[in-house]
Amino acid sequence: MFPYFFVFIGGGAGSVVRFLFSVLFTKLSLDLPLATLCSNVLSCLIFALAWLYVGTSFSAPSSIKLLLITGFCGGLSTFSTFSFETFELLRRGDYLIASVNILLNLLLCLTLFALFAKKGM
Repeated sequence: MFPYFFVFIGGGAGSVVRFLFSVLFTKLSLDLPLATLCSNVLSCLIFALAWLYVGTSFSAPSSIKLLLITGFCGGLSTFSTFSFETFELLRRGDYLIASVNILLNLLLCLTLFALFAKKGM
């Protein structure tokens, strides 16, 4: 149960930061969804730095990884996980699987919104 605590705390903090971005950028009234963009970019930056300095270290406590990567980045944006997993596929040379991953994520998610948004309008 203890590892869940770190995911819970990190996820809550990431969600609050995501909400604050929404509040901040809603006031600017721009057409580009900047809150989502900033959440995605910040999450990817934190994920990459945490992976660089903590994730590859065998001496780093797993609680830090759970708090930062799984919790905070997951609460802020799951795009960081998508980006990391796709990057790892590309790094390994699995270009076809990486391409399929990108296409499936985009096409399936956009299709679901298109299907259900029509019903709600």
